[in-house]
Amino acid sequence: MHKSTPLFQIHTDIDERVRLIREGHPEWLCGKGCDSCCRRLAEVPRLTAAEWEVLQEGLAALPPEQLADIRRHMLELTETPSRSVVCPMLERATGACPVYLHRPVACRTYGFYIERNLGLYCGDIEALVAQGALPDVVWGNQDAIDRRLGSLGESRPLTEWFAGWVGGEGLEGAL
Repeated sequence: MHKSTPLFQIHTDIDERVRLIREGHPEWLCGKGCDSCCRRLAEVPRLTAAEWEVLQEGLAALPPEQLADIRRHMLELTETPSRSVVCPMLERATGACPVYLHRPVACRTYGFYIERNLGLYCGDIEALVAQGALPDVVWGNQDAIDRRLGSLGESRPLTEWFAGWVGGEGLEGAL
Protein backbone atom coordinates (compact mmCIF):
# COMPACT_ATOMS: atom_id res chain seq x y z
CA MET A 1 0.00 0.00 0.00
CA HIS A 2 1.38 3.38 -0.95
CA LYS A 3 2.08 5.73 1.96
CA SER A 4 0.06 8.57 0.47
CA THR A 5 -3.24 6.68 0.23
CA PRO A 6 -6.13 7.61 2.51
CA LEU A 7 -6.24 4.03 3.84
CA PHE A 8 -2.56 4.15 4.75
CA GLN A 9 -3.21 7.36 6.70
CA ILE A 10 -6.14 5.72 8.52
CA HIS A 11 -3.89 2.76 9.43
CA THR A 12 -1.18 5.14 10.63
CA ASP A 13 -3.64 7.07 12.82
CA ILE A 14 -5.06 3.85 14.29
CA ASP A 15 -1.59 2.47 14.97
CA GLU A 16 -0.67 5.67 16.82
CA ARG A 17 -3.81 5.56 19.01
CA VAL A 18 -3.19 1.87 19.78
CA ARG A 19 0.46 2.62 20.60
CA LEU A 20 -0.55 5.36 23.02
CA ILE A 21 -3.09 3.13 24.77
CA ARG A 22 -0.61 0.25 25.07
CA GLU A 23 2.12 2.62 26.24
CA GLY A 24 -0.07 3.83 29.08
CA HIS A 25 -1.38 0.33 29.81
CA PRO A 26 1.27 -2.33 29.12
CA GLU A 27 -1.10 -4.96 30.53
CA TRP A 28 -3.69 -4.24 27.81
CA LEU A 29 -5.72 -7.31 26.91
CA CYS A 30 -5.67 -6.98 23.12
CA GLY A 31 -2.43 -8.42 21.91
CA LYS A 32 -0.63 -11.50 20.75
CA GLY A 33 -2.34 -14.54 22.19
CA CYS A 34 -5.79 -12.98 22.52
CA ASP A 35 -8.20 -14.11 19.83
CA SER A 36 -11.47 -13.72 21.72
CA CYS A 37 -12.93 -11.15 19.34
CA CYS A 38 -11.86 -13.18 16.30
CA ARG A 39 -13.84 -16.15 17.62
CA ARG A 40 -16.99 -14.14 18.44
CA LEU A 41 -17.71 -11.66 15.67
CA ALA A 42 -21.21 -10.20 15.53
CA GLU A 43 -21.21 -10.50 11.73
CA VAL A 44 -18.98 -11.15 8.77
CA PRO A 45 -16.58 -8.18 8.57
CA ARG A 46 -17.29 -5.54 5.94
CA LEU A 47 -14.42 -4.08 3.93
CA THR A 48 -14.00 -1.26 1.47
CA ALA A 49 -12.38 -2.00 -1.88
CA ALA A 50 -9.18 -0.36 -0.61
CA GLU A 51 -9.12 -2.66 2.43
CA TRP A 52 -9.82 -5.69 0.26
CA GLU A 53 -6.92 -4.74 -2.02
CA VAL A 54 -4.55 -4.73 0.97
CA LEU A 55 -5.98 -7.97 2.35
CA GLN A 56 -5.53 -9.70 -1.01
CA GLU A 57 -1.78 -9.07 -0.75
CA GLY A 58 -1.67 -10.93 2.55
CA LEU A 59 -3.87 -13.76 1.29
CA ALA A 60 -1.83 -14.16 -1.90
CA ALA A 61 1.33 -14.69 0.16
CA LEU A 62 -0.13 -17.64 2.08
CA PRO A 63 0.74 -21.26 1.32
CA PRO A 64 -1.90 -23.04 -0.81
CA GLU A 65 -3.01 -25.34 2.03
CA GLN A 66 -3.61 -22.41 4.36
CA LEU A 67 -5.54 -20.56 1.66
CA ALA A 68 -7.62 -23.71 1.11
CA ASP A 69 -8.55 -23.70 4.82
CA ILE A 70 -9.60 -20.05 4.60
CA ARG A 71 -11.63 -20.79 1.47
CA ARG A 72 -13.38 -23.65 3.30
CA HIS A 73 -14.22 -21.37 6.26
CA MET A 74 -15.53 -18.67 3.89
CA LEU A 75 -17.78 -21.20 2.23
CA GLU A 76 -19.07 -22.38 5.62
CA LEU A 77 -20.02 -18.78 6.46
CA THR A 78 -21.98 -18.37 3.25
CA GLU A 79 -23.74 -21.72 3.53
CA THR A 80 -24.53 -21.74 7.25
CA PRO A 81 -24.65 -18.22 8.64
CA SER A 82 -24.96 -18.30 12.40
CA ARG A 83 -25.33 -15.81 15.21
CA SER A 84 -21.72 -16.28 16.24
CA VAL A 85 -19.13 -15.79 13.50
CA VAL A 86 -15.54 -16.99 13.73
CA CYS A 87 -13.19 -15.03 11.49
CA PRO A 88 -12.61 -17.23 8.44
CA MET A 89 -8.95 -16.25 8.38
CA LEU A 90 -8.23 -17.21 11.98
CA GLU A 91 -5.98 -20.23 12.42
CA ARG A 92 -8.29 -22.17 14.71
CA ALA A 93 -5.61 -24.27 16.42
CA THR A 94 -3.18 -21.46 17.24
CA GLY A 95 -5.47 -18.43 17.39
CA ALA A 96 -3.07 -16.59 15.08
CA CYS A 97 -4.01 -14.29 12.22
CA PRO A 98 -2.04 -15.27 9.12
CA VAL A 99 -2.77 -11.90 7.48
CA TYR A 100 -2.24 -9.73 10.56
CA LEU A 101 -0.20 -7.04 8.81
CA HIS A 102 -2.88 -6.81 6.09
CA ARG A 103 -5.94 -6.96 8.38
CA PRO A 104 -8.94 -4.68 7.85
CA VAL A 105 -9.64 -1.53 9.86
CA ALA A 106 -12.33 -3.26 11.95
CA CYS A 107 -9.69 -5.69 13.23
CA ARG A 108 -7.22 -2.88 13.92
CA THR A 109 -9.66 -0.84 15.98
CA TYR A 110 -11.43 -3.56 17.97
CA GLY A 111 -10.72 -3.14 21.67
CA PHE A 112 -9.14 0.30 21.24
CA TYR A 113 -11.94 2.35 19.66
CA ILE A 114 -15.53 2.95 20.72
CA GLU A 115 -18.65 4.38 19.11
CA ARG A 116 -20.42 7.27 20.78
CA ASN A 117 -22.90 6.02 23.39
CA LEU A 118 -22.17 2.36 22.63
CA GLY A 119 -20.14 -0.31 24.40
CA LEU A 120 -16.57 -1.38 23.99
CA TYR A 121 -17.56 -4.70 22.39
CA CYS A 122 -14.94 -6.82 24.13
CA GLY A 123 -16.57 -8.38 27.18
CA ASP A 124 -13.25 -8.55 29.02
CA ILE A 125 -12.52 -4.86 28.46
CA GLU A 126 -16.10 -3.88 29.28
CA ALA A 127 -15.76 -5.74 32.59
CA LEU A 128 -12.60 -3.82 33.43
CA VAL A 129 -14.28 -0.52 32.57
CA ALA A 130 -17.26 -1.45 34.77
CA GLN A 131 -14.83 -2.13 37.64
CA GLY A 132 -13.26 1.29 37.11
CA ALA A 133 -9.95 -0.24 36.05
CA LEU A 134 -9.44 1.92 32.93
CA PRO A 135 -10.54 5.44 33.90
CA ASP A 136 -7.65 7.21 32.19
CA VAL A 137 -7.86 5.56 28.78
CA VAL A 138 -8.42 7.92 25.87
CA TRP A 139 -10.31 5.69 23.46
CA GLY A 140 -10.16 6.09 19.73
CA ASN A 141 -13.27 7.53 18.06
CA GLN A 142 -14.80 4.75 15.94
CA ASP A 143 -17.38 7.15 14.47
CA ALA A 144 -14.59 9.26 12.97
CA ILE A 145 -12.85 6.18 11.56
CA ASP A 146 -16.14 4.97 10.05
CA ARG A 147 -16.67 8.34 8.37
CA ARG A 148 -13.17 8.25 6.92
CA LEU A 149 -13.67 4.69 5.69
CA GLY A 150 -17.01 5.70 4.20
CA SER A 151 -15.22 8.29 2.08
CA LEU A 152 -13.26 5.43 0.48
CA GLY A 153 -16.42 4.02 -1.06
CA GLU A 154 -18.88 1.22 -0.56
CA SER A 155 -18.12 -1.66 1.75
CA ARG A 156 -19.08 -5.28 1.22
CA PRO A 157 -18.91 -8.41 3.38
CA LEU A 158 -15.57 -10.21 3.30
CA THR A 159 -17.26 -13.32 1.93
CA GLU A 160 -18.49 -11.38 -1.12
CA TRP A 161 -15.04 -9.99 -1.88
CA PHE A 162 -13.50 -13.43 -1.45
CA ALA A 163 -16.10 -15.17 -3.63
CA GLY A 164 -15.02 -13.10 -6.62
CA TRP A 165 -11.29 -13.30 -5.99
CA VAL A 166 -9.45 -15.12 -8.74
CA GLY A 167 -6.23 -15.43 -6.70
CA GLY A 168 -8.08 -17.49 -4.13
CA GLU A 169 -10.16 -19.27 -6.78
CA GLY A 170 -13.27 -17.81 -5.13
CA LEU A 171 -15.41 -20.15 -3.12
CA GLU A 172 -15.81 -22.78 -5.84
CA GLY A 173 -13.67 -25.81 -5.25
CA ALA A 174 -13.46 -25.15 -1.54
CA LEU A 175 -14.46 -28.64 -0.60
